[in-house]
Amino acid sequence: MELYDLFEQGRRHLAAGEIGQAIVPLEQARNISPSTGSIREALAVAYLRARRYEDALPEAEAAVECAPNDHYAYFLLGRAHQGLGDLVAARAQYRLATWLRPGDHAYESALASVGPDR
Repeated sequence: MELYDLFEQGRRHLAAGEIGQAIVPLEQARNISPSTGSIREALAVAYLRARRYEDALPEAEAAVECAPNDHYAYFLLGRAHQGLGDLVAARAQYRLATWLRPGDHAYESALASVGPDR
């Protein structure tokens, strides 16, 4: 199967809520093209939905590295950190997401959910 087909198959499974089925083709796509940010981002989403935070973290980090101006990648990175219990790191990533996309309710809610700076 070709890269695009794997990516689209994974995205279709994600859209259908079929998280387990989404992970396999997205992992295969990542292995073919590890520097493609959209693949890393989609895989991070799948891992987060499966509550596999340790797996989501490097995928979200790679998504940020591929696209340092992508507000959603920072949001995903914050969710991975929050899922692992690192609220300080989560707060920093959520702040970056809100800075890059001011007024986004989901980002502001995520930032509020980790509490104030200490």
